[in-house]
Amino acid sequence: MNKILYDTKYLQLKSTKSKSGHDWVYAHRPNAKDVVVILPIINNEKILFLKEERPPLQAEKVAKYCIGLPAGLVGDERIGESIEDAIKAELLEEAGLVADRIEIKTRKMASSAGCVSETITIAIAYINEYNVVQKPVSDNGIIVDRILVDKSNIYSWLQEQEKIGNALTASTLAALFYLER
Repeated sequence: MNKILYDTKYLQLKSTKSKSGHDWVYAHRPNAKDVVVILPIINNEKILFLKEERPPLQAEKVAKYCIGLPAGLVGDERIGESIEDAIKAELLEEAGLVADRIEIKTRKMASSAGCVSETITIAIAYINEYNVVQKPVSDNGIIVDRILVDKSNIYSWLQEQEKIGNALTASTLAALFYLER
C-alpha cells in the first residue's frame, strides 16, 4: 500500500513496500500522466538544445546549467491531453516551432526508476525550416538559451558542455540514441 509522506500540487513524496518488505520512498507527480521529451531536428542538419537552470542541480552545486531538450508534463495544465498533443504543445511553447512530422520513438522510459514513478515518451520532431512561429517561453526562467548544433558535431559539443561544467540530462542522451535509428 502506498502512503503519501509529503504532498504538494506538483510533487508527492510517497512510500511503499518492496517485495522483500523494505520501505521504499519515491517521488510521484500527481498532476501528470507522462513526460514528453522532444528532439527537434531542423532541415535534417541541426538539433535544437535548451540551456536550462535547474534549481536542484544548482542547490547541490552539481552544475550551474543543464543541457536538455524541449520537454513537459502530459496533462498537467491541459486536462485530457494526449501524448501527441503534449509533444506539439511543448515544442511550440519551449522552442516556438511547429513540426512537419513527429515520430514517437519510445514510450514508458523510466527516468530514474528507483527514485521517481514517472515515465517518459521520446519523440523526434522533424522540422523542414527553422521558423519560429511564436515567441518561446522561458518556463519561469528555467530556459536561458536555445542552441542549434550541427548533427555532425553533437557528440563533441556535448563533451565540451560537460567539460565546462554543464550537466546533461539523461533524457537528452536517450533521445540521441534514436537519432539515426
